[in-house]
Amino acid sequence: MRTTNIVGTKTTKLTKFTKLFVISCLSWLSCIACVARPSAQTDALAPAWARIDEFVAASMREQNTPGLALGITSRDRLLHVGTYGFANIDAKRPVTPDTLFEIGSISKSFTAIALLQLGEEGKFDPQAPITKYLPWFSIKSAYAPITGHHLLSHTSGFPRDRDDVPSSLYQAYGVRERETGYEPGVHYSYSNVGFQVLGYALETIAKQPYPDVITARILRPLEMSATEAQFTHETRPRLAVGYDRMFDDRPSHPSHPLVPATWLEYAAGDGSIVSTAADMAAYARMLLNSGAGPGGHRVLSEDAFRLLTQRAVKTGEHSWYGYGMGTSERDGRHIISHSGGMVGYSSMLIVDPESDVAAIAMVNGPGDPLGVARFAVSAARAALRHESLPDLPAVDDRARVKNADDYAGDYRTDAGRPLAARADGGRLMITVDGGAPVAAERRGEDTFLVNRPGMDRFLLRFERTEKKVTSATHGADTFYSAAPHAKPAAPPGEWAAYPGHYRTTHAWFNNFRIVVREDRLLVVSPDGSETKMEPMGPGLFKEDGPSSERLRFDSLVNGRALRANLSGVDYYRVFTK
Repeated sequence: MRTTNIVGTKTTKLTKFTKLFVISCLSWLSCIACVARPSAQTDALAPAWARIDEFVAASMREQNTPGLALGITSRDRLLHVGTYGFANIDAKRPVTPDTLFEIGSISKSFTAIALLQLGEEGKFDPQAPITKYLPWFSIKSAYAPITGHHLLSHTSGFPRDRDDVPSSLYQAYGVRERETGYEPGVHYSYSNVGFQVLGYALETIAKQPYPDVITARILRPLEMSATEAQFTHETRPRLAVGYDRMFDDRPSHPSHPLVPATWLEYAAGDGSIVSTAADMAAYARMLLNSGAGPGGHRVLSEDAFRLLTQRAVKTGEHSWYGYGMGTSERDGRHIISHSGGMVGYSSMLIVDPESDVAAIAMVNGPGDPLGVARFAVSAARAALRHESLPDLPAVDDRARVKNADDYAGDYRTDAGRPLAARADGGRLMITVDGGAPVAAERRGEDTFLVNRPGMDRFLLRFERTEKKVTSATHGADTFYSAAPHAKPAAPPGEWAAYPGHYRTTHAWFNNFRIVVREDRLLVVSPDGSETKMEPMGPGLFKEDGPSSERLRFDSLVNGRALRANLSGVDYYRVFTK
């Protein structure tokens, strides 16, 4: 469900982690727990399903994925449901076709569809201010009113979510205490609270609770009988158990043990739907048919479907966002898609209308639902066209670094701390403080994880001058090559009170580190991403760029700030480094 500029991680439970790790590492051995195929399915597609099973097994093994459900459909029928691994590692309960998964932000398209339906009934206008439907809504803004269009397309200028607030309704109401970052309609910035507001607008217009609206307007017409529009304690026995990696404070690694993720109940318009692979395939069929459901009954008119999948705002070189749904151009084809993530779950829906095939992949822990869904669409498309099936991609060994020679050299901080990088047979070996060399693992362009104590809290980034690597950064340290370098600017003296590890007690973005590197103050997320903060005054910073996000430090004791407030959420200094 969550996508933020400062990327969040989840709270985990540490009980029984050793047992869970051993079982989860071995789960891929029996990963094909169940495969369901419609009785009308012909044997002609069986080789495609076998190829997909191979891909899924390899992906789950590489990612240490506990369980996965996959649904594949054409425009007129369910083609395949595959279920793999465990819904509950401790109980060794397999994923089955009846197992529910949280689909996260794919739920946003359901909210958008219901509002578009109301629009066709003359009850909702996306271009009208949202206060027309929610008179209590308010936000501090110097700009024009925020409309439904702005919220549906993530261009409202809303500040970041307040995930410490357990009430989605109050989070939507509490936006009045904050301010917009830019003029609505100018920038794309993914906002969960924006769709929470839309969900409450939907309830107000329809005069029904959100789950009832979604059930009556979408689930029943599409015959999605296993799907629930909210998940509660009563839903939990039917759900796969969600898992997270044990370490929530550093970049993830497949070697990290798995632990049960924090359990939440949820019923808001940004991510409350739980479903099965077959039911989500039914949803995908509606998208393949441009809004038409079983028997040709239209869930959306053609005009409303065009609004759902419009290119309202550009999100990448070949991608756009419409109303709760993304589109892109891939290999010359128009693709409709959306991802989802909840605490302990992630999912990916890919719809390829030109190839007449769609896939949904859902996992209950670490995994690659995007890669699985893409491969499933590719294999199914090839099989339906009687073409050669795609080859299994080579396993991506992150420790293989083709350009390792670029980074080879000796580096040293101005304080004298050494770092050595050596190219060794296609690997980049890193030695710090005279310890044993460790193979660096690719995590992005010029970016690596060194998975050893003392190095695994931050990513190692090499920096270039005129294409030549001249330095490396890790946490607060900058390591320079032997070449002369300009003396870095010193940070203000009061900044010495801010570096450290800060935590709070909600299940999403629950901790971060503050690093001062040269003259920059950075918020470092658990995944290793860094956000530069610009000073605004004593103890106050704003996120670099058009965002209105603020960072404030206070409660100084012995020269150290004990509290940091990020985007309205209080975090507290902890003893860990």
